[in-house]
Amino acid sequence: MADLSKRAWSSKLTFVLATAGAAVGLGNLWRFPFITGENGGAAFILIYLACVFLIGVPIITAEITIGRMGHMSPIGAARAIIKKQKVSRFWMIVGYLSLAV
Repeated sequence: MADLSKRAWSSKLTFVLATAGAAVGLGNLWRFPFITGENGGAAFILIYLACVFLIGVPIITAEITIGRMGHMSPIGAARAIIKKQKVSRFWMIVGYLSLAV
């Protein structure tokens, strides 16, 4: 059996590219902007990119932070962070929403 404690990304760039590929997908990167621009919706692409950066980047940053702090499933990580930070159990909803999404 492999030693799981030694598993890591080969570089930070590899991690960023894998995360972006999983979150966005190739169709979203190439096909959607092409079809939208071809049909006269180039202005929409600017709004779309603004939403990606204003909403998507903070969410993926939060997911990565919770995962690194908890080292477990989303719900388990939320429980561990709640105990460590001594905050309201209301924040447990974050773990359940992360799992649902």
